[in-house]
Amino acid sequence: MDHSAQDDSIRGIIPAYLLARIAQSGRFTKAADAARQTLLAGRPQFRARINLSVDEHGDLVAELTDAPNRTISDAAGTETLPGAVVRTEEEPPVDDASVNQAFDGLGATFELLLAAFQRNSLDGLGAELKATVHYGTDYDNAFWDGERMVFGDGDGEVFGGFTGSLSVIGHELTHGVIQHTANLEYQGQPGALNESIADVFGALTEQYAAEQTAEEATWLIGAGIFTDDVEGTALRSMLEPGTAYDDDELGKDPQPAHMRDFVQTTEDNGGVHINSGIPNRAFALTARALGGNAWERAGTVWYRALTGGLSPTATFREFADATTAAATEEYGESKVATAVRDAWLTVGVLEDERDRRADRQR
Repeated sequence: MDHSAQDDSIRGIIPAYLLARIAQSGRFTKAADAARQTLLAGRPQFRARINLSVDEHGDLVAELTDAPNRTISDAAGTETLPGAVVRTEEEPPVDDASVNQAFDGLGATFELLLAAFQRNSLDGLGAELKATVHYGTDYDNAFWDGERMVFGDGDGEVFGGFTGSLSVIGHELTHGVIQHTANLEYQGQPGALNESIADVFGALTEQYAAEQTAEEATWLIGAGIFTDDVEGTALRSMLEPGTAYDDDELGKDPQPAHMRDFVQTTEDNGGVHINSGIPNRAFALTARALGGNAWERAGTVWYRALTGGLSPTATFREFADATTAAATEEYGESKVATAVRDAWLTVGVLEDERDRRADRQR
């Protein structure tokens, strides 16, 4: 498969603006070359399992449940997809850590979708989960190409490998869920929502696997993918957008946390990786206000909004309205609905009725 041309179906975890900054680095010379190569390269069936248990009478009980169907391939440093198959669902771990991490990460995302939202894989119908590792040489990205996850190995100076981050894997696979549901346009506010929802379920994948509550979670996306030479903890912070990194060479994390700081730009498909910080913070605030496990109430509201007829051109305000409606429908006029509305008010997507009346009187 030729990935020399940009494809609108492809969603990469590393935004082009960050790669462009790295490409100009004098400090990270190998990473600069890798980033230039990455920019030039572009971004480019049903299974079941039987769970056995013993009931109170001592009888063996067999329960049939959905199961993932994973295939991991190896591009062996080329930019040709899918590469050679190196591990399938019935096979044990191999000697390649990247293969095993990708396999486990796909499984962790499947488990979140099934356990929390009763969704059988990305399409809800048991779609095969496919991934390719070792894509390109020093390739500084991981992406969803519309059919599979693809992982580069990083350049070793700025980025290490991408397979070790569950939030990255969950993020990219969620682009597949979005593709099969609202299919949000990858431009402007719908594109920023696309990125934000992918971050939400990426974070939830990591939290579910670690059994973390909303209070215990870091709310970081891509923690650990920077090397120790970079002044930064992650690609993005959902709770505190704009604080994930601040490095002399890479610059400062540009994400805004409030609509007053919304970035108007023609780059990054209209700021899809930048402005996603605003809805990201709304979700993190909602989850922390509710406490407990974020996938149980906040996650349910976001999932219902995504799958409840959301327009492909939805704006932040339209998604805020969809989540408040989903919260009310699911939980009534309760703490959940209040937390959702308060979060969107805090980030400036919704306005307090008193503020609107004051504005009209001015």
